[in-house]
Amino acid sequence: MTSSSESTRKGLTKIATNRLQKEFMEWQTNPPAGFKHRVSDNLQRWIIEVHGVPGTLYANETYQLQVEFPEHYPMEAPQVIFQHPAPLHPHIYSNGHICLDVLYDSWSPAMRLSSICLSILSMLSSSSVKQKPKDNDHYLKNCKHGRSPKETRWRFHDDKV
Repeated sequence: MTSSSESTRKGLTKIATNRLQKEFMEWQTNPPAGFKHRVSDNLQRWIIEVHGVPGTLYANETYQLQVEFPEHYPMEAPQVIFQHPAPLHPHIYSNGHICLDVLYDSWSPAMRLSSICLSILSMLSSSSVKQKPKDNDHYLKNCKHGRSPKETRWRFHDDKV
């Protein structure tokens, strides 16, 4: 990943670029356990491999997260979705959208991508069932093609899955 990519820099503020370069260096030297960053030349869009934790429903499974950092990161949360196929989980829709408060209402500029990833891994690891969200079909029907999950009004009412 090169920091001099003009196409990347156009979409990010200087603060966002500096923060992402720092986070990128941290990922290179000390990535969170269970994750691997697939390096590209785009600082604004990352692909992260997620490896299921041994002893959980997702052991020996690998998924990919697509992370898009907004212009004003870290003041605004990144958009994080699972690429197809998304894991079967009560809080992950089949289009990859994730119902997790730290991605939306509970985001703080003090958070980093690594903390989001650990929250996602914890959510997967604590699940007792592999199933789609109960409202998956309804959500997909009402979720227009290309719509960002950040446009959804999420209700965070179930943390027992």
